[in-house]
Amino acid sequence: MRRAYPEVMSLRSVGQRHRVVIIGSGFGGLFAAKQLDHADVDVTILSRTNHHLFQPLLYQVATGILSEGEVAPPTREILRKKRNVTVLLGDVTGIDVEARTVTSGTTEGTIVTPYDSLIVAAGAGTAYFGNDRFAEYATGLKSIDDALELRSKIFNGFEMAELETDEDLRREWMTFVVVGGGATGVEMAGQIAEAAHRTLKGNFRSIDPSKARIVLVDASSSVLGSFGHKLSARAAKQLEGLGIEVWLNAKVVNVTERSIEIVDDQNKHSTIPTRCTVWAAGVEASPLGRALGEATGTPVDRGGRLEVNPDLTLRGHPEIFVIGDMAAINHYPGVAQVAMQGADYAGDQIKRRLAGRAPRGPFHYFDKGSMATISRFKAVASVGPLRFGGLLAWLLWLGIHIFYLVGFKNRLTTLLHWAVSFLGNGRSQRTGVRQQALSSHAVDKR
Repeated sequence: MRRAYPEVMSLRSVGQRHRVVIIGSGFGGLFAAKQLDHADVDVTILSRTNHHLFQPLLYQVATGILSEGEVAPPTREILRKKRNVTVLLGDVTGIDVEARTVTSGTTEGTIVTPYDSLIVAAGAGTAYFGNDRFAEYATGLKSIDDALELRSKIFNGFEMAELETDEDLRREWMTFVVVGGGATGVEMAGQIAEAAHRTLKGNFRSIDPSKARIVLVDASSSVLGSFGHKLSARAAKQLEGLGIEVWLNAKVVNVTERSIEIVDDQNKHSTIPTRCTVWAAGVEASPLGRALGEATGTPVDRGGRLEVNPDLTLRGHPEIFVIGDMAAINHYPGVAQVAMQGADYAGDQIKRRLAGRAPRGPFHYFDKGSMATISRFKAVASVGPLRFGGLLAWLLWLGIHIFYLVGFKNRLTTLLHWAVSFLGNGRSQRTGVRQQALSSHAVDKR
């Protein structure tokens, strides 16, 4: 349950400069703050977490390749040299569009932060398509909490199988189901298979980790469908080569602590006994989107995204910009590049207004391509008209992700961990505790 915040604190901007409040410390929030560096504004970032999450590598935290610190550096550290930026920890609970204030809750009270311009970049969470009850046993992959919970469940599964003498129960512990055939689901399934076949080889005496059952389930007719038929078929073949069962045209109808129930396009029901279900099937915008939509009369789509103007502002509220996963515009995908480019655009628009310059034209997203890894040395890439896979795509994937990681130290340690994991067999981040494995029952996972 959410805590009530009886105490109210008023937070005022220092000086009389234009006040910009940014909600969220993801790609959108971080890049917006950087765009406003050296501008004649005071910037305040409000975020639920004290870190910036590099979400594309979160599955590697869940599968023991990287530590959480390498993909989630402190926001304050990243922005320490931006003297006009203040970072505040708080869960935004409301926006008063008439008074132009943002209310956020802390463990000690409620903070009210005034703004002249507002950039909403609160991101998205896991979508269960109206089946929120699945969340209790089907863990998403949108936060550090999710990744650590999954890491404990995955490696604990093998530990419990080692202790088990009943073969049916042993298979249950060693069965892992990943729901969602997009990039996250494919990458997650591939790395669970890599861990089972290579990392854990020779670690146990009663079980053979390579006999783990890994099932990838998707309601569509293909995996990585956005990459085109040829690369999609290639990816499916490579997944099956890793021993992963690919179930397509399969819809999840129930998830319990010890099983997942699936129905196919022929209305055939199947139950897979498993103690670990990973949900990578969809996303929906932060609940803040619907609340802001009601406050401003802005339509919201099925995914909770606000239908913004061509310049990323809300109708009747040119001072409010909505970017990234929270903005519905031109059917742009919910990827980091859209958030980063939207942040750059919004920050530039604010600076133009203050300087009395003409605004830029409508926001247009430049698609730099997309990539997904399947296992070590195997990936697929779509860059402009080019569609290719294999080692070249994998190396390109490595290079781009290193480039976008924040900080030299994180880049260096990530490279070292990749060398250990991909060239060798080791994964140094296999530690898990019972508290993490059971966290879905103890905390609000909104």
